[in-house]
Amino acid sequence: MTGTAAPAGKRELTKAANRTAILDAARHVFAELGFGAASVRDIVRRTDLAAGTFYNYFPDKESVLRALLDEVATEVRGRVQAARRAAGTPEAFVADGFRAYFGYLATEPELFELMRRNAGTLRAMFDAPAIGAGVEELEDDLQAAVAAGLIPAHDTAFMARAMVGASFEVAVLMLDREPVDVDGAVAFVTRLFLGGLERQG
Repeated sequence: MTGTAAPAGKRELTKAANRTAILDAARHVFAELGFGAASVRDIVRRTDLAAGTFYNYFPDKESVLRALLDEVATEVRGRVQAARRAAGTPEAFVADGFRAYFGYLATEPELFELMRRNAGTLRAMFDAPAIGAGVEELEDDLQAAVAAGLIPAHDTAFMARAMVGASFEVAVLMLDREPVDVDGAVAFVTRLFLGGLERQG
């Protein structure tokens, strides 16, 4: 025994590749057709897989959308949390986190379309574990910022939920405007929440 992990077997690699192919295809289909109009058949047609193979990985199209949402939320959470934790001022704490989120969405064209076309469906999926984890991480960061004296003491549970909810709704509107104005969206939410935090002091 050398202590190094054995390479994944061909079966495991194939399973991972098939799952990725389904998710990639679903991202295209949901962005182009919308979740409501899309079918499992539409997704499978974008892959080289047999129709029955889809059901080895996902029971239905909603489970695929939830998996995509989890992937995106996990990626965004890392970027946003890093931005908040590097902040040295109250304004940077608020603005940099929102900028990381809005900027990511604006530079990913397919994700951009996925959100624009499926805002109502995504709104109904706010119970996804990855989103819940994002709320908890934000609440933890707010508490740490309060403890460090960076921002005034306040109800961090209310604030975390307000900030996450507003970030989604403002992002949807931002993506629906021409041209997409990341700076304008960041400035708006920063004034909104920074003002609210300052009034807590």
